[in-house]
Amino acid sequence: MGPGARDGMAGTGGGGGGGAGVIDAIAAGGAVGACGAVEIARLGGLWRVTRPWHPGLRPYLRSYVGYREAVATPYEARLVPTGRATLLISLAEPFSQVRRLGVRGAGSGSIGSLVVGLEDRPAICTHPGGQEAIRVEFTPLGAYRLFGMPMSELTNLTVEIRDVLGPDAGVLVERMAATSDWAARFDLLDAALLTRLEYGPCPTPEVARAWHLLSGSAGAIPIARVAAEVGWSQGYLSRRFTQQIGLTPKASARVLRFRHAVALLGRGAASLTEISTACGFYDQAHLNREFRAIAGTTPGQMVAARRVEGAMALSGSANSSKTATTAAR
Repeated sequence: MGPGARDGMAGTGGGGGGGAGVIDAIAAGGAVGACGAVEIARLGGLWRVTRPWHPGLRPYLRSYVGYREAVATPYEARLVPTGRATLLISLAEPFSQVRRLGVRGAGSGSIGSLVVGLEDRPAICTHPGGQEAIRVEFTPLGAYRLFGMPMSELTNLTVEIRDVLGPDAGVLVERMAATSDWAARFDLLDAALLTRLEYGPCPTPEVARAWHLLSGSAGAIPIARVAAEVGWSQGYLSRRFTQQIGLTPKASARVLRFRHAVALLGRGAASLTEISTACGFYDQAHLNREFRAIAGTTPGQMVAARRVEGAMALSGSANSSKTATTAAR
């Protein structure tokens, strides 16, 4: 990556868990030590920024990436469920709106840095262009520990970061936006996340076991078997699981089967009939119904659309795919 490319990436400049807040991490110095070199690459109309994850965060993460539009262009994109929770740190222009389909009154209005819980239905996000952000995706169990609140309170919602992590989160965002150095930005965020994880609640072992059974089988294992494996009744499992994961076991299984099907579609090596069988759908018609319910689209439309990590461009430039799971995955 030459100097000109790096110049193009210049910046524009207490939640429920208790214990030390984001401010404490910043006051302690912000940095947690070098985690490796920052890498910057051009991906379509997007500059993408990564570096190796901090070892203390790895068990809780599924994605950690910074990005900036190379050319500011308004866009609209569909966000589909991922089976993950998302933290988005906005360093420039906010979203115009993130609107959950099928949920009354679920439009966010203008929103910058945000938190998204687990979802089982799609959303539409619109942005005026000029986005620069860091997106972090967590396992549901990692999100429960980080956010320090019942994940059921975030289900299918897009929430302003201060409402989850407390007012100190605003100071963190300001500090990150004030520097154009991506290594410094990652250091500040790492320090804040590690501090919250240190004081966050631990998931119940039975809930953790139930999630690992469901995710390990891509949603194919029967819920009755999961309950038997953890030694709880299905009703009690559903209540505790929903509190800490955000979706019921049944809804989680549906999303996991959907994600498995999306992954197989992306490989392009199997027919829809074969994918239906491999993912535990009754038939291709069942597969199509689930795609419409969970993603608001069909398998064929998803394959044809411009997308990255679940987002489908609806209008605007090819950049629109970048925010996929920024807000939702």
